[in-house]
Amino acid sequence: MYSVYVLRNCSSGRQYTGYTSDLKQRVGQHNHGITKSTKNRGQWEMVYQEEFATRSEAMKREKYLKSGKGREELKQILEKRTRSSVG
Repeated sequence: MYSVYVLRNCSSGRQYTGYTSDLKQRVGQHNHGITKSTKNRGQWEMVYQEEFATRSEAMKREKYLKSGKGREELKQILEKRTRSSVG
């Protein structure tokens, strides 16, 4: 199984989207400064995750979520989750 995930930086609110076959390990790498793109930027929390059977599917979804339409879709998904958890 492969996961596409979105992390949010706890201090800046900035988001990071990626994919992995070991989600727990990968999030740990982000939070311990092992991943170059998120190094020295503080703690990250997972805000969204999807699972896929193949690496190819996960890569396609990650690429889409990083596109303009994908970022807009993700924004709507996260807003809907926030509204439903508040209400």
